[in-house]
Formats: sequence, structure tokens, C-alpha cells
Amino acid sequence: MSDKRTRMLDYLSQTPAWVTAGELADHLSVTPRSVRSYVTAVKTAAHPLDVIESGPSGYRLNRDAYAAYRTGQAGQAGHGRMTEADTPADRLYRLVRRLTDSASGLDVYELAATLFVSDSTIEADLGKVRSMLAGTDLALTRHGPTVVLTGSETDRRRLLSRMFRDESARGLLQLEEIQREFASESLGAFKTDLLAMLDGQGYFVNEYGTDNVLLHLAIAVDRVGKRPPASAATLPPATPASQLAGSLAHLVTRHFGVELGGDDLEYLALLLSTRVITPGHDQPASALVESFVREDDLEIVRRITRRAGEEYLVDLSDENFVVRLSLHVRNLINRAADRSYSRNPLTRSIKTSYPMTYELAVYIASELQRQEHIVVNDDEIAYIAMHVGAHLEQQTRRRELVSCAIVCPNYYDMHVLLRERIERVLGDELEVVAVVTRSDLDWGAQGADLVLTTIEPRLHADGVIVIQPFLTEGDIDRIRQAASRVRRLRRRAQIKDELLKFFDESLYLRNFYPRDEVEMIRALGERMQAQGIIDQAYVDGAIERELMSSTAFTDYLAVPHAMAMSARRTSIAIVVNDAPMDWGDDRVNVVAMIAFSAAGRASFQSVFDQFVEVFAERADVQRLVKRSTDFASFIDELVHLMDQ
Repeated sequence: MSDKRTRMLDYLSQTPAWVTAGELADHLSVTPRSVRSYVTAVKTAAHPLDVIESGPSGYRLNRDAYAAYRTGQAGQAGHGRMTEADTPADRLYRLVRRLTDSASGLDVYELAATLFVSDSTIEADLGKVRSMLAGTDLALTRHGPTVVLTGSETDRRRLLSRMFRDESARGLLQLEEIQREFASESLGAFKTDLLAMLDGQGYFVNEYGTDNVLLHLAIAVDRVGKRPPASAATLPPATPASQLAGSLAHLVTRHFGVELGGDDLEYLALLLSTRVITPGHDQPASALVESFVREDDLEIVRRITRRAGEEYLVDLSDENFVVRLSLHVRNLINRAADRSYSRNPLTRSIKTSYPMTYELAVYIASELQRQEHIVVNDDEIAYIAMHVGAHLEQQTRRRELVSCAIVCPNYYDMHVLLRERIERVLGDELEVVAVVTRSDLDWGAQGADLVLTTIEPRLHADGVIVIQPFLTEGDIDRIRQAASRVRRLRRRAQIKDELLKFFDESLYLRNFYPRDEVEMIRALGERMQAQGIIDQAYVDGAIERELMSSTAFTDYLAVPHAMAMSARRTSIAIVVNDAPMDWGDDRVNVVAMIAFSAAGRASFQSVFDQFVEVFAERADVQRLVKRSTDFASFIDELVHLMDQ
């Protein structure tokens, strides 16, 4: 299957809604006619499964059929069968597996015959293999028709692992796929016992990294007896990794009936230590510092988080947070030194849903890069964002309560009992500001967001809710819904007022298409410089930030900016385009270049988060792009979408 068809299926898998041929064409940078040909090809390959449904509204993925189709493909691959339905990528992976298994090499003509392809196709595949080996210690050598893969067993395993990960859908490993590929049906039970062992030894576990380690284990078990053991750095006997190696040996023998060499076990323990586990389950920060944290790491993280807190106006000084982030940073440095980063399946959703938290993580990562001379990729930045987000979530102040007045005519102590019941059940939602025990009251003068009354009001209004003297579950549900509506309207009204402070009609452009991202940043930067909002240094910083990690936070929106808050005031320059333009690996319709000022950063964060949320829904973006014919209509439509 071609890359375009794979990308089309990935795109369809991300939404349950119908997708038009035009939308798919925009995403794939092809014509609608090409999209129709891709759909036909997929349906032919998957027959009799109806993988893609077609209708007047476009195309939609049949998820059950698609899952069955992928399972069938994986089953064929797991048994080593090459069929006409196999893709060039599948064939390349099979070729690499055969090369890694063969010590004496393979005959290219026999390969062509067994794989049912021409000699020229095999030669082309070998060329692709050579390009994949760049930057490794592996090499292809040729002696007549025989081709041999030379290099260490460790490098061979890393190559297999990298190819298998790349082959997995959207880069997220699935335990079932690993089991099918390497005939390791015991992996599930092994994982269960492994997690129980790690929990018993007091470790936090990163579930997202577990299957990556299991892939390395499956490869090691599969290759026992085929080749010499993989090499690994000898671990001192007192280190946590060396102790893990001993525990792993017992589990591997029990579940797989094989004995791995010491180097294999130490390497797997090292992978666990740097990708999966963090010590400190139920331990205070002081105990972690004494046993696990390096003083130089702690000092670096303290310095970076202090700067980040000052730059982004957030409190990152909590010692427990700093210590646990230091543990993560040490493992990150180790991974970066080996350029074997941990994949994070939540990277895109974190960038989309929590853009300011992700941006704070980018700042921390950039400081780490400068001080440690390493490269931190998007997946690793997302892991830092998860640490920061969890900390900020714990810090979040109790949300603002909704005020209410209780109207309950005096009869013994019924009004007292009602108030006590409301405060006990809804105390996290409401603040009782008044209790009215008269029936002849002025309904419009209660001065509260909600009025909860046991008697019928003269006129019904949105904020007046009739309840029973003895509060029922139905009453509680209606009060919660009303309180939620009040908070939502209050928040959106505040954001609406704040939003209009950051836009300027002179910084709105429609259907503006520079050559690339850098040219777009320069063009918008010039307009902002002309108004005295930023200087050239800010524009240069925005370009540097873009080259480090794409600011395309959703499929439709890019938010270029510098990391320094050196603007004279916070402002947004907006470009709205009917046709999407390339931006990194994405294509976007809207570009919002932000000039950050230190003043008002905290108030801007909530506005920015709500602004980005608008671009999470495809229908909302299409409506915004279609109806934003000028600045006034853009603001009206944006406010409508944020207020709906």
C-alpha cells in the first residue's frame, strides 16, 4: 500500500464522521480523483471486507472491518508469507529480517524468486536498506550475487526494532502485533508479572514505554541461538538496573523457557530503567534525593524551572515536582545520548489540547538542550509537558463557586434542613449567599447566580429552579446542570472580552500564501514591527522556535512565536486561507503569529487555550474559514464558536 493510501486510512481512523473527497485531497495534497483511486485500491485489497464506506457525505472508515483487515495482514506477516497484498514496506521489512538472520548472506536471485518480484525490484530494495543503515555500524557487502549484512548483534536488533516500530500504525506499538510477529504468545502474561514485580519494588511505571521494551525482549528471545548475544555496557552490581537484570532472568525463563545472556538481561534492564520505571512510589522527595537523584541534575532542574516559572508566571518551585522531574531528566539525558528516544502516543493531543503547557515544556527542553548539548524531540517534550501539566493541575485553585439564594417559606426548621442538604451535596458547586423564608419576595433582587425555590415563582427565568422541600436526585441533577451553565457562560464572557484585546484589523490577512513557514513568519513579523509591537530579535526567535519543533498545534492551525516574552504588548497577527499551506509535516488553513509580552501572560493563557480549542473540530474550522471574509466577520465567527 502506498504512503498516500496509508495516510488516508490514518486520517479516516481519527474521526467517526464522514470525510469528503475534497478534504482528503487537501490533507494528502492530491486531487479528489486521486483520492477516489486510493479508496478503490484499498477496497480491492481488503475484499471482501468493506473497509471504507462511501456515501453522499463522502467516506467513512468501517472500524470493525479495518481492524479485521489489519489483523489478517499481521497474521500473514507473522507466518512469513509474502502475498500480492503485501506492501513494499512489508517486503522491505521481510528482507531485513532475512538479512539479520543469515550469517552467510542471501542470494539476490533466489530472493527475487521467493518474494515473487523481479531482480531489479530486489536491487532497488537493497538500495533502500543501504540508506537505512546510514548512521549505524551496519553495512551491506556484496560478493557476486550474495549480499551479507555485517555488524554487531546489538545493531541488528536495533534495526529490527526501529523498522517494526515504523511499520506499526501511527507509531504506537500494540502487544498483539509484537506477539504475532515474533511468535511470543507468552508476552501478555510476562507483562502482567513484570508490572506486578515493578510495583512491588516501589517503581512508577510508564505504560507508554512498556511495549517498546517488550519488543526488544521479543527480538532477543526470537534470536537466542541464531546469533551471538547482544553487547551492553557492564552494570555495577549495586545499581538498580543490575538488580532488575536478576529479576528479569527469572521471569524470562519462567515464561519463555529460555535463558538470555547476561548482556541481554543488562540491556533490557537498562531499557526499563531509562524508559519505563521511575523510583519513588510512596517515597518522600527527601528519600528520593538521598537514594536516586544526582545533585547536579537537581541543581540544573531547579535553575531551569525557576527561569521557566519567571518567564511563564507559574509556580514550579514545589520540591516534590522538582525532584521527580529531575529523575525524568536523567533518563531523558541518557536516552538522548543514545538517540533512542521514547515514543509518546499522546504528543499530538497534548499539543492540541494543552498548547501553553506544551509551550512551557518546550522552554524547559530548550534549556536542557543548551546545557546538556543534547537534542530533545517532540515526544520527549510531550513527556515533560505531562509532568508539568500534572503539577499545575494539582496547583489549580478551587474553581469559582456559583452563588445561590434559597427560597423556602418558614415552617419549623425546614429551611435549615434544606440548606444543610444543599451545602452537603452541592458544596463543591454552590455558595449559599441568602436564605429567604418569605413568600412575598422580590424575585429579581436576590443578587445570586441561581435562585433555588420550593414555591412557584411569578415568572420563570433561566436562573430560577423549582425544587422539592426534601431535595431529590432529579433536583440535584438540574442544579448541577444550571451551575455548570452559569460557569460556562461566565467563563466565555470573560474570554470574549479578553480575546478582543489581542486582535487588530491591520494584522488580519486573507488568502496570503508565502513560500514557506519562515517566509510567513517574516511577513507577519514585518507588520508587527511596523506597529512597534516587536523587534527583529523577536522575529528571529520565532524562526528559531519553529525550526526546533513545529508550531502546528492542530491539523488546521499554526501558532508561530518566540520563546522570549520581549514584545511591548501581547498581540496576534492572523492569516486565514481557503486552501491549506504546508507547515512542517502538516497543512494548515490558519496561521496565528503571537507576540508575547511579560505583562498579562497569565490572563492570555486561558484565552489562548480557548482559541486553540476552536480548531480541534473540523466542522468549526471549515465554518470559520468559509465565513471569515473580513476582520469583522472573523471576530464575530470566532466569538460565536468560542461561545457555543
